[in-house]
Amino acid sequence: MPRPAARNGALSGLLWQALNRSAVPLKLFDSSTGFRLADGSVLSPDAALVARERWQALTAEQRRGFAPHCPDLVVELASASDEGPRGLTALRQKMAAYQGNGARLGWLWIPEQRAVEIWEDQGQAPRRIEAASRLDGAPLFPALVIDLEDIWGGLRGSTKASP
Repeated sequence: MPRPAARNGALSGLLWQALNRSAVPLKLFDSSTGFRLADGSVLSPDAALVARERWQALTAEQRRGFAPHCPDLVVELASASDEGPRGLTALRQKMAAYQGNGARLGWLWIPEQRAVEIWEDQGQAPRRIEAASRLDGAPLFPALVIDLEDIWGGLRGSTKASP
């Protein structure tokens, strides 16, 4: 399994490509960005997308620190080899915190299982997609489409043969 920085780099690259193809008006943030949530906690997802209009509405000072709002879409990336804060139980608690603080959509990617948990409705259990090969942000961000096949292999450390 690649080191966390490599996984997060691949995740950010994949989301950046999807945003450029879709022209969805969202701003991408990586795992070094913290958000101050309504409950007072500060969390840093592996990747976050915030509506550009919400980001632009912040003052320059608010943008320099922990943004005082919850991202619109959060992505967390599970690692089978990690315990504690990177384990599935901890990540599910983190996803529930995002959901409870206003995230409109959350994706928990589980590469070892080729599965994605989709956190959409507050108070509802996440919807799980097994053998996920493609993911879209519908109904909130329908133009945001991600092909997971390349990233699953890359996150597990395998390489894809060139034609």
